[in-house]
Amino acid sequence: MIITAGKFKGRKITAPNENITRPTLSKVRMSVFNTLQSLVEFQGRSFLDMFAGSGIMGLEALSRGFANVTAIEKNPKAANIIKSNFKKFENPPKLIIADSLKTKLTQKFDVIYIDPPYFAGIYEASLNAIKDNAVGIVILEHVTEVDFQGFEAIKQKKYGDKFITFLQITKDNCL
Repeated sequence: MIITAGKFKGRKITAPNENITRPTLSKVRMSVFNTLQSLVEFQGRSFLDMFAGSGIMGLEALSRGFANVTAIEKNPKAANIIKSNFKKFENPPKLIIADSLKTKLTQKFDVIYIDPPYFAGIYEASLNAIKDNAVGIVILEHVTEVDFQGFEAIKQKKYGDKFITFLQITKDNCL
């Protein structure tokens, strides 16, 4: 896999075995970040990748100027590959090896990327898990209908059988 843009454009990273993860395709990553750039400034902002897989989304965020990047991954094999990938970069993202749904985060994030296993039935649980940590845009990659419960869709794109939905927390859910 190759980072698609930014200061690390063209740098290769290792992807875990496809039986473990399902890496986001480069054309989808490019589209996600191009759309995101129209919604939020990257410089000095924070980015969370909830189901990191290979760590590519966090590295794309770092490459494009996000100042603080965190990745969460619970699969030990995938986490070891992410560690190896992150070691290749100055000021690498922070890796949390844990279950994204059970991790209690204390930090707020400007952008949160959620790409859970497609048919695990945890889209709504994932959104609920980050409600208190989302201060900007939440990006959800999904293949089924989702109850956005407390979030409003501001943009949606379809790629084959999957949707990339850009969300923001609704005003009545803000503290």
